[in-house]
Amino acid sequence: MRVNGELLALSFLGTSFMDIIEAIDEENKLVKFKVIGGDILEEYKSFSFTVHVETKGENNLVTWILDYEKKNANVSNPHTYMKFILNMSKDIGTYHLN
Repeated sequence: MRVNGELLALSFLGTSFMDIIEAIDEENKLVKFKVIGGDILEEYKSFSFTVHVETKGENNLVTWILDYEKKNANVSNPHTYMKFILNMSKDIGTYHLN
């Protein structure tokens, strides 16, 4: 596993955030990101996500893991972000199938 440290600035669903690539594990097809700034940290103390690709024959299974800590009990779970990731993954799959 190697650490990239590359800074990424993203914006979606009216929320902006900056994250860094914490680790890349090419052998296990895994990338870990950590949010270090932006609107998303107004509600969450910490927010990170991991993407892992498992290949079986010609099939690829993509798993996203969101790891977050809410600032307080009134903050909702990040369902909007999960829906965005699901839709993005479907779009990527459709692109690769065509």
